[in-house]
Amino acid sequence: MFDPTVFENLKVAFENQIYDLDTLDRKVDIINRIDRLELAVMSREFALQFTLAGRAEVSAEIQLTASLKDLAAELLEQKGETPACTLRLRFYMQVNDVNEQCRQIEDILQRIWEPEMAPTQTISYLFGDEAPSYSNVIELSFNRKISEEQMEDIPELSQHVLQTLAKLVEIV
Repeated sequence: MFDPTVFENLKVAFENQIYDLDTLDRKVDIINRIDRLELAVMSREFALQFTLAGRAEVSAEIQLTASLKDLAAELLEQKGETPACTLRLRFYMQVNDVNEQCRQIEDILQRIWEPEMAPTQTISYLFGDEAPSYSNVIELSFNRKISEEQMEDIPELSQHVLQTLAKLVEIV
């Protein structure tokens, strides 16, 4: 019989949580879903992108990845290796005043997440626009991988994402 991997179990847990926020609670609108097996390097990627319901100005993405090494550690039951996945959070929004809004975003992330690793903000714009609006991709990475032991933290993590979205919408 097939035993699902840690990646599969976490993927289903995140799907259940976010889809419930969409269909049952109507707190979010899911706008994109990625479920990829990268055959070139034998890795897995899952991501759900969503906005607050009726508020498309800012979106959030929960991304879960497992490398070949992560999957092999579990499937081959390698000693000394703990099966786990990498979790990243991204927020996408437009900013007009880069210096001011990016500082506000940094403050919001520090207050809500108290991250050990500094969040990154990647700014880009379309060359040639008369009055450019800047795309900001905000990424939160974590200094450790997650496993099934953190599954009970998914509802709280989801609430933090919703809180972040609500605060980011206020500064658009």
